[in-house]
Amino acid sequence: MYAPHVAYARDASSQDTKRSQTTKATLGIRELVLDGELTPGERVPEVGLSERLGISRTPLRIALTTLAHEGLLEPLSGGGFVVRSFTLADIADAIELRGVLEGTAARLAAERLEGPSELASLVEPAAQLDEVVTDVTPESIVRYVELNTAYHAALVELAKSPTLARVITNVFALPFASPGALQSSQAELPRTREILVIAQHQHRLLIDAIRAGQGTRAEALAREHAQLAQLSLDLVLENHEALAQLQGAPLLRRVV
Repeated sequence: MYAPHVAYARDASSQDTKRSQTTKATLGIRELVLDGELTPGERVPEVGLSERLGISRTPLRIALTTLAHEGLLEPLSGGGFVVRSFTLADIADAIELRGVLEGTAARLAAERLEGPSELASLVEPAAQLDEVVTDVTPESIVRYVELNTAYHAALVELAKSPTLARVITNVFALPFASPGALQSSQAELPRTREILVIAQHQHRLLIDAIRAGQGTRAEALAREHAQLAQLSLDLVLENHEALAQLQGAPLLRRVV
């Protein structure tokens, strides 16, 4: 007897496996690129990656296409992909774009807030960040990155715009553009605590602006907040120890 529910379950299981394999391939290739094991200008070896990651060719190709959309890879006219490199201007543009998009998210959050209780997703990580910035250590930097990522994700969620969220996700995938992209290397910087204290002050001001329904002010604060990433990058590039800790450093075309 034909059992459609069994066939459906098998199809669903197959689809889950394909998605899992694609995710594994995407994460694995991204890590190899950011760590410099696949270097700028190098053609991506599909057969070798398939064997190394234990992934079949179909999900691997989907992953490569995804990473090309993110901007890490560049498709070749004859087929295949090469690893991209990034100039300092590329990075500055990505940080600027992130500021514009997060500024829009902050404005929409202020305009669409339905009650103070919705701010809990921002208030809670901000409260924990207060404790982290009082004693900055390599260990606390890791915690800062986790809480900061949660804060920025909550900000995007409060905008209540799936369209904006998708675009921001794409920008965050660019090297050096996400809120936590540079923070792993900041433990080596003498001005780290100063930068994190300023960032945390801006986190607090942004919550106040959203709570008050001040969309224009919230937008300006979020854009200004993103520019701290540019300051951090400039400081990292001047410090050899910090630069060595910067994920994605091998992709920089020109370091000054």
